[in-house]
Amino acid sequence: MTGRVEIIAEVKKYLELHREEMLHFLKRLVALETPSTSVDKQHRLLHFLKERLESMGYLTLHVPGKVTGGYLYARPRLRNKALPVQLVVGHCDTVWPINTLKEMPLSDKNGKLKGPGVYDMKAGLTQLIFSVAAIEAMALPLLVTPLVLINSDEEIGSRESTHAIRRLAKIADRAFVLEPPLGLEGSLKTARKGLGRFIITVKGKAAHAGLDPSKGINAIVELSHQVQKLYEMNDIKRGITVNVGTIEGGISPNVVAPESRAVIDVRVLTEADGKYISKKIRELKPQFKEVVLDIQGGMGRPPMERTTRNQKLWELAKREGKGLGIELDQATAGGGSDANTTSLFTATLDGLGTPGDGAHASHEYILSNKLTERTALLTLLLAMEPLNSAP
Repeated sequence: MTGRVEIIAEVKKYLELHREEMLHFLKRLVALETPSTSVDKQHRLLHFLKERLESMGYLTLHVPGKVTGGYLYARPRLRNKALPVQLVVGHCDTVWPINTLKEMPLSDKNGKLKGPGVYDMKAGLTQLIFSVAAIEAMALPLLVTPLVLINSDEEIGSRESTHAIRRLAKIADRAFVLEPPLGLEGSLKTARKGLGRFIITVKGKAAHAGLDPSKGINAIVELSHQVQKLYEMNDIKRGITVNVGTIEGGISPNVVAPESRAVIDVRVLTEADGKYISKKIRELKPQFKEVVLDIQGGMGRPPMERTTRNQKLWELAKREGKGLGIELDQATAGGGSDANTTSLFTATLDGLGTPGDGAHASHEYILSNKLTERTALLTLLLAMEPLNSAP
């Protein structure tokens, strides 16, 4: 089995034969509820994945977190150290609290598998396990050694796992991220917006609202002017969004508010725009005299830009898709993922999960018939030649 056409046919055949097993495995992952901050639940799922990977010849290491379940690292036990490596990143945490299954039970009908976390991103984890199984069963030659990292804190910013992702991305020929694709057509993510968080605190002066209102400085009124300035910074065509997400302030209806506070979400497409909008926010000036503005925060996850190396990896994925009969499109995501981090250091392709809809929503589902298709795509990507030697 040496020809590319024959390999593709065998991969598809293997995965179709294991379709029901894949669906059963995915349902089991969904049944193991794993909110980001539930350490014991995360440990249970990571141990389950650890045992499965070890049964397929992988060496594994579970690194516990301080406030989360930590992350699972895995690589083939037997490997050629002279070969380059590729990083595969997934997360096992979800936004759903324990017992969500009571209100959002697993449902498998009309071509949709529904359940909390099925789309974001336990389908992607299932694809990983069965891609590894297919490669092992078919003895596919691996020219680039897979390094797997599954974290449990992606939904809350990957604060405990980013250092490991960075370290591995720096030595990787490429990185594949198993987040769900965009839209029912399943567009792969070749760019993502960067994320920033700012907190503006306004300090005014308290006074009795009835007896001495003129002696006060209303921090809420000042903040209302700052909100208008912030919204003027939006530039949709340029991909810059500035959103005032929460506001609080004041101490009583009969007191001129001495303090107010707003939390601002910022999204940008480029690192340059992140610096530009950060500067504009930090340069905000008070509307009224004697008001003090305290501006904290900054850009967090950098954008995943459509770089030359990312586009080269995308073109190779598009080629593999055509071999499978899939017409792939690329797209830009408004939210961030661990791909924002890996893209700083190596060619990155995101959105390799299974098409569906409802990430973080009560109707979350995948299209069941796309699970084997996207697993086949991931398998072929893992079996590609090194990026630096690709045409």
